[in-house]
Amino acid sequence: MSEDDVRARQELALLLRRLTVELDAVGQRFAQRHGLNRTDVRALVAIMDAARRGEALTAGRLGEAVELRSASVTALVDRLERVGHLRRARDAEDRRRVVLEMSESAMAAGAEHFGGLARDLTAAMEGYPPEELAVVRRFLLEMTGVIERHARTDPAADDGGR
Repeated sequence: MSEDDVRARQELALLLRRLTVELDAVGQRFAQRHGLNRTDVRALVAIMDAARRGEALTAGRLGEAVELRSASVTALVDRLERVGHLRRARDAEDRRRVVLEMSESAMAAGAEHFGGLARDLTAAMEGYPPEELAVVRRFLLEMTGVIERHARTDPAADDGGR
């Protein structure tokens, strides 16, 4: 690999870090505005993403998604339910199972805070042909996979210090 190739890859890694920091700041402003913490926001995103995939999310699956143990997940769900951001509901397919759903007020708050950014991001993509967007999608999926694998092997991730 040439020195220019190495520099180009390093620049991409730095741009990814910058994007991550900026997106984290957007999420942090949402959290502060709504009296939430970082894990609360991650939980709401996990619930929303599961719903978009057409999947029911249980407390156990939520714990896996946000890397929390059972007792901490119960406290998290109780807290989000108490402030009206989510509700527990019986699974339509298995009434014995309880699933988590975002409340309408939480969805409205998210749309209000993130909607403009989502529209602007979508508009910024308009200048790219579908084949370039497909490459970007593949790139982001692969980078996300690397980060997720790294997090699973990070000994500090098991410290429960969230």
